[in-house]
Amino acid sequence: MTYSITGLSPEPFVPLFALDDAALAARGAARVIAAADRGFPCRVSLQDARAGDELILLHHTSHDVETPYRSAYAIYVRAAATQPARYVDALPPVFAGRPLGLRGFGADAMLKDARLALPGEADAAIRELLADPQIAYIDAHNAAHGCFAARIERHEGLAS
Repeated sequence: MTYSITGLSPEPFVPLFALDDAALAARGAARVIAAADRGFPCRVSLQDARAGDELILLHHTSHDVETPYRSAYAIYVRAAATQPARYVDALPPVFAGRPLGLRGFGADAMLKDARLALPGEADAAIRELLADPQIAYIDAHNAAHGCFAARIERHEGLAS
């Protein structure tokens, strides 16, 4: 089973970087400077920010559906992330070393199955979930903090 993992589009987030801290706070967001090379995972580049990188921490609806499984939580977006990352049959750097909650949803946006993937187990868990024809896509979340990590979908083309 071939799959793809794509970062969020940066377009909705670009205007936030031009706002001052008070305007961000009024939107429930905050400007953050990464204090380390790990711990600030960007949802556009699917890489951890490097120490000194500017990010916006904001509330994001990752599963915007009209079911009980609608989901939203805080995410980071780096100022330098201008293109969504895309990985085919490969895991993005932000998955490395992190336990992941993998939630498999059907075309009806209802949860069909889920897996907890410890470091090194994500690829096998993704393939196992996608082997079930009732699962249309998987939302990956960082298991410890609960935040959305990325959407995983079947990839019909050749692996690249």
